Parts: sequence; C-alpha cells; structure tokens
Amino acid sequence: MTALSVSTSAAASLRADALVIGVAKGPKGIVPAPGAEAVAEAFEGKLAEVLSTLGATGAEGETVKVPAPAGVKAALVLAVGLGDAAEGGYELEALRRAAGVAARTLAGAKKVALALPAESADEIEAVALGALLGTYAFGTYKSNGNGGKEPVGELVLLSTRKGSKDAKAAVERALVVGEEMNRARDLVNTAPNDLNPKSFAAIAQAAAKEHGLKVEVLDEKALLKGGFGGLLGVGNGSVNPPRLVKVAYTHPKAKATLAFVGKGITYDSGGISLKPAGHNETMKCDMAGAAAVFAAVVCAKRLGLQVNVTAWLALAENMPSGSATRPGDVLRMYGGKTVEVLNTDAEGRLVLADAIVRAGEEQPDAIVDVATLTGAMMLALGNRTFGVMANADELRDTLHAAAGQVGEQSWPMPLPAELRKGMTESTIADLANMGERMGGGLVAGLFLKEFVAEGIDWAHLDIAGPAFHEGAPYGYTPKGGTASAVRTLVRFAEQKAAGGKA
Repeated sequence: MTALSVSTSAAASLRADALVIGVAKGPKGIVPAPGAEAVAEAFEGKLAEVLSTLGATGAEGETVKVPAPAGVKAALVLAVGLGDAAEGGYELEALRRAAGVAARTLAGAKKVALALPAESADEIEAVALGALLGTYAFGTYKSNGNGGKEPVGELVLLSTRKGSKDAKAAVERALVVGEEMNRARDLVNTAPNDLNPKSFAAIAQAAAKEHGLKVEVLDEKALLKGGFGGLLGVGNGSVNPPRLVKVAYTHPKAKATLAFVGKGITYDSGGISLKPAGHNETMKCDMAGAAAVFAAVVCAKRLGLQVNVTAWLALAENMPSGSATRPGDVLRMYGGKTVEVLNTDAEGRLVLADAIVRAGEEQPDAIVDVATLTGAMMLALGNRTFGVMANADELRDTLHAAAGQVGEQSWPMPLPAELRKGMTESTIADLANMGERMGGGLVAGLFLKEFVAEGIDWAHLDIAGPAFHEGAPYGYTPKGGTASAVRTLVRFAEQKAAGGKA
C-alpha cells in the first residue's frame, strides 16, 4: 500500500528518488507550473531549454526525466505536461492526470515528492487522488508480482497548506476514495473463476464487518422464497448461484436516504444467446456496476457523510446449460411483473429490475443504478463517457454535473416514450426484455424505469464504455478495471449530505 503524506519542505531540499514538477505549453514554449520554481532556479533559468532539447512540449500527459541539478536533493526530476499554460490555475482533472502518470512512470521508486500546483484544498485533493490512482497495479496472477516493479512506496505532496483543516480533509478524502476505487478495480480485474456471486458476497461481508456497515445476503434459497425471478432466471444456467447483497450505512443526523443499485454479472457468456468469440474475453467486467456501488457506500461510511446510503449488489453468473433460461421463457420478477426473455444476453436489466423493486420498498429519496448495460451506449458515447438517464430531469442534471466536478465524463440521455412500445408488445407477458434495436441503450433504460416505484426519483448510469479500459494506460487510468462512477456517486452523496448543495 502506497503511503501518502503532505510536507511544507522546500522542493529542492527534500530527499527523494524523484521530484515531480509540472510544465505547460506557453505562447513561447515550455513554462514551469507553480511548485516548480525551486527546480527552475537550480537549473539557472535553463529548465525550459533543457526540456525542449529533450523533446518536451508541455503537452498533457507528457513525461521527461532529467538528472537533478546541483542544489536539488532528489536524484531525479520528472517533468509532467499539464497542457496549455493557465494563468488562473490549472483544471483539477489536469492535475489528477499529471499526478497519475507521474506515479505510474516512477513505479519502482521508494519515495517520490510531488511539487505540482497544490495550494488550494481542491488542488491538494486532485494531486493526491491522481497519484494514488496512478500507483495502482494488479499483480495477483503474475508469478513476478507486478512485472518486476512495485508501485511507488511513498508519496510526499508538497504544499504550504499542510496544517490547515481543509487541507487535512482533502488528503483524507483522497485516501478514502483512492483506496476504495482501487478495491473496486481489483474486483473488476479478478478472474471469473475466482470471483463469483458467492465469493463477491463474502468480500462485501468482510468489508462491512471491517467498516461497521450492516450487510444482508440473500442466497438462492432466500431468492426463491422471495420471488426474485430476474436474478434466479439469469443465474439458473450456472453452477454458481446468484446472490442479492444489501450493504447499508446510516448516519444519525441524515436527512436524506439514497439507494445505489449495481449490476453484478460476475461473468457474462450471453447465456443461450451466446456471445461470439471476440466479445466474451473481457466479460468478467460485467460486475463493475456492483463494484462501484459497493465502493461508494464504503466511502460514505469512511467519510462519515450525513446521509443514509444503501448499496444493492445484484450478483449472478450468466452461463449456458441445460438449466439455463431460454429465449421465449417468461420470468416472474420480484414485485410480480412478468417478462418474456427474447434474448438471454440482455440479462443485466433482469437482475437490476429485481434489485430496483426491492430497493424501492425502503422508500429512498433517490435510486441510482450503475451498470455495464449496453453495447449501444458505447456506440453512442465511446469508451470514456457514460450515459445518464433518469425519470426526473433535475436528478439527471445533478448527476451529470457531479460527474463533471470530479473528472468523470458523462452525458445526459433521453428516455423517449415511443421506444417503450417495442417492449410492451409481448403477447404473453407484461414486458419483453428487448425492444427496438435502434436506441438500444435508451430501451434498456426504459425497461428499468418500469420497475421504479411511483414517486421515487431514479437514475441510470450506463458505464459500459468507461468501466473497463482495454487500451494503453493514460493519466491515472490503468489498463483493465477503472472504478467508473465511484467518484460521481460519492460526490452525489456528499451533495445530499449537505442538503442538496454542490
């Protein structure tokens, strides 16, 4: 586990394996960012010239290593690009990404000092969180651990604000959110032969015990007794039966109650509607929504937010077998509605529907579900942006804004009434689990809306694109699980704890 501390030491006087500074693209070339003054002075005014000679431009995410000059006690200086120079301060996301790429680039170092812009509490948190996320590495299955290089052992964030109350709170928040996001990433990256509904539930139980959360697990017998037809229908084909896990945090001064519902398909083969080769290799990530809501409720508890938050983890494994649900089968969902299954690979909406109805019985002020739900959303928004749908425009806009505040890319999406028709035309059931092909991501949202109790605000985050990153790492984002939506949920909970204010 990487240690994080804040120091008021001068950048040049701190002993470390590496000293990280920020540089930016100015109108006449590279310019040092705030925090790099001492290093620039040690280079006798030639820092920009040296970096330019090495090919640096100050572009966002760019890194250049140079030996530390006389007068700097760190062994190495790493210059990280922040993008265009900003007189009024750099965007927080640019700082997060710079800190993240620095931490990843310096893997193997024992001690790294961060002399990036970090004077306001928001800047301190951004740098701290980005660095912690950048240290992430998943080496569980590698015989040589993390490939020969351990994550940075210690991060020292340099700031004159070390002792202030808001700076301490910023660092604490970064530690909590960073640790829980990295836990969520671990869950997403764990191989499906190790992470199934039962083992995921056990992990949730252990974390709940550690942090003083209430947890309830419904196994297959309890699900059958309770009439959870969606979860059972999806899980029928697997030797690993489904689970519904409730993890609850309550605060004695809470004035709002939130329910976060997560899709937790620990492996999605598509079932009888089998996915073709090329589309099933990464389907261990289909439980990223459950990982996100789990991380969010633990964050709420660790941060002591004055809001009640309950996470509902709808866990199942979607496999083909002689006992699997068939296309054409009808499931009786929790709450009584019937669904004709036209495609067993549209399974996420089935487990979510059960959990949404159950969550609604507790009359929360809002339900937010998170799911890697549709490839259609990826086609619409790409691999880095999640869609936000809701039955209330204010809730949709609030979540979209919250995502932007914490550096997550999202986009508000509609729920067109005309797309509902295709789902309601089943001749034998209340609904079909498929509708029109065009607008498939919106159809899935409309399906879920059918299971939201009257009078409850509900939103749906389709994180199919950003939940699992298959390309090269960038910023603080690694290859593999990303913990998409965790920060958005935490910010939303913080807003509710503050009476709805941002």
